[in-house]
Amino acid sequence: MKVSDLRGILQYVPRFREKTFVVALDGEVAASPNLGNLLLDLAVLRSLSIKIILVHGCGAQLLQIAQERGLSISSSDGTGVTDDVTLKLGIEASHAVLQELMQGLASVDLRAAYANVIVAHPAGILSGVDTLCTGKVERVETATIQTFLNEGIIPVIPPLGFDGEGRTFRVNSDAVALEVAEAMRAVKIIYLAPKGTLQVADQLVRQLSVADAEEIVRQRRACGDPSLLSKLEYSARACRAGIPRVHLLDGTQNEALLSEIFSHEGIGTMVYSNEYQQMRRALKKDVRAVMSLIRESIANAELVKRSRSELLALLDDYWLLEIDKNLVGCVAVHIYPEQNLAELACLYVAKSHEGQGYGRKLMAFAEQLAAKKGAQYLIALSTQAYNFFQQKGGFVEIGPDELPPERRRKWEASGRNSKIMRKPTELVHPRPASTQPLS
Repeated sequence: MKVSDLRGILQYVPRFREKTFVVALDGEVAASPNLGNLLLDLAVLRSLSIKIILVHGCGAQLLQIAQERGLSISSSDGTGVTDDVTLKLGIEASHAVLQELMQGLASVDLRAAYANVIVAHPAGILSGVDTLCTGKVERVETATIQTFLNEGIIPVIPPLGFDGEGRTFRVNSDAVALEVAEAMRAVKIIYLAPKGTLQVADQLVRQLSVADAEEIVRQRRACGDPSLLSKLEYSARACRAGIPRVHLLDGTQNEALLSEIFSHEGIGTMVYSNEYQQMRRALKKDVRAVMSLIRESIANAELVKRSRSELLALLDDYWLLEIDKNLVGCVAVHIYPEQNLAELACLYVAKSHEGQGYGRKLMAFAEQLAAKKGAQYLIALSTQAYNFFQQKGGFVEIGPDELPPERRRKWEASGRNSKIMRKPTELVHPRPASTQPLS
């Protein structure tokens, strides 16, 4: 691990300390060889004073028990119909997973306790079909969970609920995770399942707004993976209910949990309820961070050297790209009103975020901003990135005579012999919500 990696992790620690995470494990993950690594990751989170509530499923175990005994079950995921045989086997499967988790948590020196905290009632008759022993969460007994958390104990919650008469119901573990997170005011839900991330056109979708998640569920409901769609649906519901972030991870991948939580981009799919990426105007307090961001590029002669006083003098022209409140890119747009022209300058993306489309995003933002300010043309000067501007941005090389007089004088005085490029601006209206990755 690099020192810079450790610094990146440490910036999250104050933000998450004493906060509550709900971690939801599918039954397949609980049965996978990676379970021990996941529980060790939970121990790391607990050592950082993060409160953990563990919710588990047992569908894989239920199917295995039924197959071994030659029995037919009505449903494996806590939805649909749950007959008496399925309920009995589901209770047995749930207890088997619980025992496995308790042993594993003890092996990493974590205290845990079975939490009988889900009050449920019958799901009832759905589409004309009686769901029998399938339940719906009525409420969560938060006092019990809070008592465990106060004592440093991890509550382990099964996909079972009970009513006031002592009857047992099978409930969907994805739904349980949502209800528990909402009741306990958790800041994250983390769904862990095999192949638990969202792919679009064979590309990992790293971030999704609530609207995008809901649209994907609507489009794929008839033909998509039911497990993934369930998690997407409950992720969107969770965000609507006030949970800031919900993460979908491949629970069979080693270090997936820590890599997702302690990095800007993560390695899974995140559904978010507020602005995860944002462009904002630079402030005086940002000057040091901007200078630090572009220092290496200046040393490599990619960008013109800028002093603190020069940055402050033109601070209103600078815009920052943040990801989860971390600075990852910047761009400046200088306006020349007499020439009806704008200049794109100081375009830079942190090395750790290169190749993910952020440069194009900053370039498109600069063009939009120039158009809104009435500029007909956008120019850019570069010694090393001119191919990027021409191939990705549609810029065309022009001569120095096309520059505003004051800008030409600076160009000549610099001695850099930068290529000069220009393109007409076009005000593009925002597109409707997309199911593609935000980049």
